[in-house]
Amino acid sequence: MMRATTAGWIFAGPALAVIGVFFGLPVLAALALSLTDFDIYSLSDIANLRFVGLGNYLGLLQNPLFWKALGNTLYFVVVGVPLSIAVSLAAALLLHSKLARFKPLFRTAYFAPVVTTVVAMAVIWRYLFHTGYGLVNWALSWVGIDAVDWLGDPKWAMPTIILFAVWKNFGYNMIIFLAGLQSIPEDLYEAARIDGASPLRQFRHVTLPLLGPVLLLVSILTLSGYFQLFAEPYVMTQGGPLQSTVSVLYLMYDEGFKWWNLGNASAVAFMLFALMTAVTSGLFWFARRKGAE
Repeated sequence: MMRATTAGWIFAGPALAVIGVFFGLPVLAALALSLTDFDIYSLSDIANLRFVGLGNYLGLLQNPLFWKALGNTLYFVVVGVPLSIAVSLAAALLLHSKLARFKPLFRTAYFAPVVTTVVAMAVIWRYLFHTGYGLVNWALSWVGIDAVDWLGDPKWAMPTIILFAVWKNFGYNMIIFLAGLQSIPEDLYEAARIDGASPLRQFRHVTLPLLGPVLLLVSILTLSGYFQLFAEPYVMTQGGPLQSTVSVLYLMYDEGFKWWNLGNASAVAFMLFALMTAVTSGLFWFARRKGAE
């Protein structure tokens, strides 16, 4: 037993060392930075560095821009995550259907946005939704709808970014859902049909319960990804208009790499980490509770 344990540590040791050096140490360094006023003056002379304890965290709680960014991020998550999961599941159900044709072609087409560069796609979407010469407004003009300032109006900017994020990412979850659907025995659907269950009842009482673990996995992956909203507003709106698309991660970028308040930026990062941990833990608790029922 001792030899087996030792062998296990020997094989896992290199991977653990890499994780410790390239993940553990940077996290600890960022935590230490969040307790200081590390800024551009400290970069030039370390003697200017001061320990401020929880001062950065307390300052964030009193910063209206932080609460604005937090509200924007929660809006993006609350609307975008269910929409992304619903679109992914719908696409997976369509591709899993026996009536579907050209399945490999559609799987490739739906998954293609996932493997494309976020920045390149965001630039294309910015032109598609341009107020003056965008293809979307041009199409709306053909049905008599006036042009919409998609990325310049605070009311429409975040929904446009959500729509882009859903289109960009739904293919990844679709593949996971498709694998889960293919693992459900066909005998269960046959038994449900013999009992007179409609397709909707089959989905509710057969598909959804058996997709529970997959749905939990997809929810956690999507939540963690959507909480880290940055590239889309950075490329498409630069946080505007009127800070309506500033996310927590975008605020961290501004604090750290625009104003060089690295201590404050580290505090923002750990506030986001605490929020993501709380939400995912709550999701796990809810899943366990539903499983116990």
